[in-house]
Parts: sequence; C-alpha cells; structure tokens
Amino acid sequence: MRGRHIISAFDLSSDEIWRLLEITSIMKSKYYSGERVLNILKGKTLGLVFQKHSTRTRVSLELAMKQLGGDAIYMNWNELQLGRGESVSDTARVLSRYLDGLALRVYSHELLYEMASASSIPIINALSNEEHPLQAYSDFYTIYEKKKRISGLKIVFIGDGRDNVLNSLIAVSSMLGATLYIATPPDYYPSKKILERAYRLAEVTGASIEVLDDPVRAAKDADVIYTDVWVSMGQEGERDKRIKDLEPYRVTGKLMSLAKKDAIFMHCLPARRGEEVEDQVIDGPQSVVWDQAENRLHLQKALLSMIL
Repeated sequence: MRGRHIISAFDLSSDEIWRLLEITSIMKSKYYSGERVLNILKGKTLGLVFQKHSTRTRVSLELAMKQLGGDAIYMNWNELQLGRGESVSDTARVLSRYLDGLALRVYSHELLYEMASASSIPIINALSNEEHPLQAYSDFYTIYEKKKRISGLKIVFIGDGRDNVLNSLIAVSSMLGATLYIATPPDYYPSKKILERAYRLAEVTGASIEVLDDPVRAAKDADVIYTDVWVSMGQEGERDKRIKDLEPYRVTGKLMSLAKKDAIFMHCLPARRGEEVEDQVIDGPQSVVWDQAENRLHLQKALLSMIL
C-alpha cells in the first residue's frame, strides 16, 4: 500500500481494509498502554490543504502524524497561491517536492484526481462532495470494535441518501460483506454510479445493500443506526427544502426503540441536534459517537503508517 492515493473508499481492497482495521486495533491498544509516540514516520511530513472547515479531521490528522513521530503542516486553500489562481497541477508538483503526503478537504471530488495526476506523493481525500473514505473506514472499525463482527449485522443509514459519508459507507459495506439498509426519500436516492459499483462487488463478497423510503421498516431489528446532517457545507441554499423533505427521517427515541436492545447509534458529527437526531438519542446509552470520533485518530494512524 505504500505510496497509494486514497481518494475513494473503493481504493482499498477487502483484504487491505481488514488489515487496516487490524492495525487500527494495535494502534489504539498501544495508545492506551502509554505508547503515545511511535517513531514509524520519523522525518515524514503530511500537508493538509483545506477548503472546508474541520474539527475532527484536522485535529486527528495532525495528531496522527505527531504520534507517529512525524509532522503535519496545515494550509488554508485561500492562503495558498491556489486562492489566487495557481493551477492545481502546478501546486501538486511543488508540494510533492516538500512533503511526503497530502490530505485535502475540498468541494470537488474531481479536483482530487487532478491533484493526484500531477503529484508524486500520496493524495488522501479528507472529505469531498462525493466521498469521505477516512470516516467510513473508521466507522467500520467502530462497528467491529463494538459488535465483534460485520457479517450478519443489520446496519441502517437514515437520512440523506446522497450524503458523501454514505457513499463511502456503501463502498466499504460492499467490500466487507455487510448488510446495509438506506432509508431516504425517493428524490434523495444514492448515486447510481456508487450503487452499481457496490452491487458488482457485493456479488463476490456476499454484501447486501437495499434502498427504501420507509425509516420505520429500516430501523426494525437494526444492530446499527447511523445518520448525518441534512444540510452539508455548500448546500445552505437548499436548507429549507431539505429540512422539509427529510423531517420524517429524524432519528428519534421512538425510532431507536424499533432497533435491537443492544443496537448502537452512530453519527459522524458535527450534528444538528433536533434536526437529524434528537438529543436523547445522541446523548443516550446506545450512542457511540464519541468513541466513533476518537477512532478517527487511531484509524488514520494505521492508514498513514501503511501508505507513508
């Protein structure tokens, strides 16, 4: 995996994802045993170029590099010459001479491929309008950590079916043989391109992905219920319509009660409390969102150690 670009969650194979989860477990164990700094990436530097705001992604990536013995440099898009019109490819060529890897949080997914085509160092998608692979890999680690398995679980995503995190969850589900239900309004069904690719992989792995418009039927006997914000960055102009369309898909205490008694609730954060999820759910005993957020650090240490 050394030197690989991670732009889509599909960029790792099933075996590589399982290996990634295994190494994540080792990283987390070492962290809690007091081994906070591992000199695996001593002398290495990761660049962070962000167009969008960030809490978890920025902090966890910076800490991941420091805890691996390396370093990270944060760069706001508008503070670089990119903000004054320098081409993406020229920027990629220059940064490749300085850095060992580059993580980008951007609006355009295609921009990541443009960057990768001119770069001689690994390009990592730290969120785009189409995918968030780091989040999805980490979320499946959390599911495995809590449930000790992936196969046989009923994993349910409720809300915006065109969500970028969901696209990556679909990809990972298809590669790990997961059973994923997506409850979303018909006008918000997931990307046909993502689904078709996932269905092809599911024929090999035994995964099952079903899209439906009934959140009640989806939630019944679920092992995992997952949601995300209804209005992502860049969609503010659609806010009123989205809230109206998605209101029946709010994760409430009543909806959670339809899931199994030991079901877990997940949210990639930040949450719009009262919109996609009620306080009693996200703060309740079934919520694992804080473990989920922490696991971004351990997963990213594992991934960075593998590709850098």
